[in-house]
Amino acid sequence: MIALHARRSADSIAAWAKTHPGRGLAVVLTGTDLYRDIQQDQSAQRSLELAQLLVVLQERGADALAAHLRPKARTIFQSTTRRAEIQKTGAHLRAVMVGHLRAVKSPETLFEAAGRLAGEEGIFIDHIGDALDPELGAAAEATAAACPHYRWLGGQPHDAVRRRIQRAHVLILTSSMEGGAHVIMEAIACGTPVLASRVPGNVGMLGTDYAGYFDHGDAAKLAGLLVRCRDDLSGSRDSLLRRLQAQCAKRLPLFAPDAERAAVRNLVKELLSS
Repeated sequence: MIALHARRSADSIAAWAKTHPGRGLAVVLTGTDLYRDIQQDQSAQRSLELAQLLVVLQERGADALAAHLRPKARTIFQSTTRRAEIQKTGAHLRAVMVGHLRAVKSPETLFEAAGRLAGEEGIFIDHIGDALDPELGAAAEATAAACPHYRWLGGQPHDAVRRRIQRAHVLILTSSMEGGAHVIMEAIACGTPVLASRVPGNVGMLGTDYAGYFDHGDAAKLAGLLVRCRDDLSGSRDSLLRRLQAQCAKRLPLFAPDAERAAVRNLVKELLSS
């Protein structure tokens, strides 16, 4: 059995372990599992002990496990389809943030960065996501009213979101917690680099040496990175924007469907032999 979520699937995991003790059980761990549930919930902790294998969705996921559990961990990156890279305007920088407005996504960091950029020319920010927290929705509306270069677009169909990511120069991710954000791979798969909070889930997707990080909540650093990217549209070979594009291109093979299929097959083979 391959179970998703240590806490939510805890009953099914316990039932399998009782019927098939010591064999054939893997648990896939998301960010909620790794960075919240397994720290607080006894049923989630029990699931980790019962499993023969634990699947994490990015390279730093195993770091959140107790030392005796790490040998069970296998990294399987989720995959996404490629989209052709399109020519982007050199007249201004267009950034996009994708994520419903809720606390874990830390949209306040984007609101503050937009305010800091109010006096800057040539930077436009689109923000996509439903207001799951009404107070954050009100804050987004207030930011849009005060900062004409910031637009809150609300929820959008997935295909429309991907087209906006394609057209953007950078994707912004401000989250306090991520297990392996799918939007990162979607951006990379169409040639759009990422500016991301330096949290383990993002570092596990983008690599430890990635140049596009800001500390979680550091709106000043995010605003500074956006200014640098705008200034780099002239096409300098040493530009930050070019460096980010090159670093993301190196990560692209990790998110290929063939790579994910091969990793899942290997997981099943290992479970069958356990």
